[in-house]
Amino acid sequence: AKPPPPPPKPANLPPPTCHAYCPAPGQTKIEKKTGKIVSDLVDIDFEQTVMKYDSTGMFHWTPARPIEECIIDKKEASMTVLNGHVVVCLFANPDSPLIGLRNLVMPLRASNFHFHELKHVVIVGEVEYIRREWKTLQNLPKISILAGCPKNREDLRAVNVNLCDMCIILSAKVPSTVDDSALADKEAILATLNIKAMTFDDTFITLPKDTQLGDGKSPLGAPIVLQRKGTCFGASMPMITELVNDSNVQFIDPDDDDDDPDTELYLTQPFACGTVFAVSVLDSLMSTTYFNPNALTLIRSLITGGATHELEQILAEGAGLRGGYSTPKTLNNRDRCRIGQVPIFDGPMAKFGEGGTYGDLFVAALRNFGVLCIGLYRFRDTSLSMNASAKRYVITNPPGSFKLVPTDQVFVIMQFGRKKDWPHGKEIPDYRDEKEL
Repeated sequence: AKPPPPPPKPANLPPPTCHAYCPAPGQTKIEKKTGKIVSDLVDIDFEQTVMKYDSTGMFHWTPARPIEECIIDKKEASMTVLNGHVVVCLFANPDSPLIGLRNLVMPLRASNFHFHELKHVVIVGEVEYIRREWKTLQNLPKISILAGCPKNREDLRAVNVNLCDMCIILSAKVPSTVDDSALADKEAILATLNIKAMTFDDTFITLPKDTQLGDGKSPLGAPIVLQRKGTCFGASMPMITELVNDSNVQFIDPDDDDDDPDTELYLTQPFACGTVFAVSVLDSLMSTTYFNPNALTLIRSLITGGATHELEQILAEGAGLRGGYSTPKTLNNRDRCRIGQVPIFDGPMAKFGEGGTYGDLFVAALRNFGVLCIGLYRFRDTSLSMNASAKRYVITNPPGSFKLVPTDQVFVIMQFGRKKDWPHGKEIPDYRDEKEL
């Protein structure tokens, strides 16, 4: 009798995770216990090693995948139960000039965020246009594409726009020279007003995290856990619209905007509330950097999530993000400051919300938590009236005597490797994607 054939090898199994201190071939080996360098050379099996970051360690990275793997239809989007994500509403023709979507997504994939903190990005727009930009996006994780129109309410409901953490409205279309300059932003403005006019069913219940729905996975592989109720009205959704013409800011919120039409952009309510971004702001940033070179470090942290000379050279040469193996040097690049927005209504800093000053909060946060406060995010109406507006506006670097209110939120620059999670003072657990040993 013939011996039984060997059992078939399972297919599509992911390779084992790479040790955080795996060196590349030809590098010296680092002992696990002592951390000392051993003189013998190491031979690595590349197929058994997983790369999670780019070659500089500055951004999360994933192997290149075809755009077809990231395209979802309305049914898949509805079944995914998207929540806490970022929706990008993109107006573009197949032949529109490229606007560089990578520059929008890359800061959201900075390695000083833990992998579980990365927000899923869903792009709603013309697939053929996104296909032209896909080469710069194919190595960035957690991206989905819905072929549709940002003005179509069915498409917006399919991606749960009312449950997103931010809705970004962009346009890559070139305005006609014949049209009035005020019409350059017509589609972005109409999409903004359309979303604000939408209403949503507020029966989105929260399920316990151990609740199982089928296999517990969505079509995108994310666990189905409903975390919060949706916004009832689109007018209270977090949203930001890009404008080409500054004067068009007057059309963004016509029902709740008392600004004079001739008011400068930086003095208007939509700009102060962070719901509008104009191209002219880049001119201001460039001018600031020219006269104050030190401002570039802060601007880089705010906008790009950080950069190194090696990364800038790679991107300047058009090579794109390349995967790299985790070494002590690249892992150290994760240890850089990050921008956060935290409330003060509870936790150890709650006492400052009851008549405290910004100066007291600044000193206490820096001394006790190593957190640098850079501004406040305050409700426009601080009254307890039922008709009070839910809009907030930004107060950058207020004076030390500035009085705080309990509902204020604080913009902070925090350390990546901090031991406490401010403001609640809870210990931060060891996450699987950051373990080094």
